[in-house]
Amino acid sequence: MAQVEATTERIIAADAEAVFDALADYQDTRAKLLPQHFSEYEVREGGDGEGTLVHWKLQATSKRVRDCLLEVTEPTDGQLVEKDRNSSMVTTWTVTPAGEGRSRAVVSTVWNGAGGIGGFFERTFAPKGLGRIYDTVLANLAAETEK
Repeated sequence: MAQVEATTERIIAADAEAVFDALADYQDTRAKLLPQHFSEYEVREGGDGEGTLVHWKLQATSKRVRDCLLEVTEPTDGQLVEKDRNSSMVTTWTVTPAGEGRSRAVVSTVWNGAGGIGGFFERTFAPKGLGRIYDTVLANLAAETEK
């Protein structure tokens, strides 16, 4: 099994603290940011950053649906890590200043991919598809925080 990684980023015209706070707000803001690929969103514990337990289903393709139960940690300032209890998937959100009144938001997801020919296609196509999904989340995050 090879590790698969999908990364995307966006410069947002809002302070890094405001962007991070919006991302960490699983109770209210996060659900607003998610496109149609996400369903059954539910905060099960916490709701604000570290200590949150959140559930959703992620439909990356018409045939591929992941049932995700994510534990949220904040290992460093400006960073949220979502570890899926149901798989090897780990998503890291990092928000850093990018000049006055601007921030850089980076999202990176890694998981252990399948082997064989299925793994080849997963490593080839999954990062692009997941990148598009998270690009939409980052665009929604920008729209939410650039008010």
